[in-house]
Amino acid sequence: MGLGLLALALIVQLLVVPAAWAGPVNWQEVTATAEGRQWWDSGSLRRNREGHVTVLSRFQPTPADDRTPAAGEASEPTTPRARNDARLYVMELDCDQGLFRDTSVNGLPQFGAQWLPVGNDDLTAEVLRQACEAAPA
Repeated sequence: MGLGLLALALIVQLLVVPAAWAGPVNWQEVTATAEGRQWWDSGSLRRNREGHVTVLSRFQPTPADDRTPAAGEASEPTTPRARNDARLYVMELDCDQGLFRDTSVNGLPQFGAQWLPVGNDDLTAEVLRQACEAAPA
């Protein structure tokens, strides 16, 4: 059973992840925040069968030593992405609903990834806005 799941994960990764990486990499940086910096690759923009946009995104958290919390802000980063060490994401964006989910993190498929609102994550909100505007019809 475990070997079957591993084979399935490998097949999905070979089919899904390279599609997002096809074409030249053309990083578009969004405005940095206290949480860090984020880019999206305009060469990876695609529409899937459901009409959602997929895009490769890169996140670089601000080092903890360099981050000064704003007044009333928790000293720990509050967004899920800022708390982990992941750097590359294949994001699926629901442009109509303003939702996103990470279908791959550092090349590893995220089976069953849940749709999330961008909430107060300004970096993801800006990636969603810019990528949805630039996506093919």
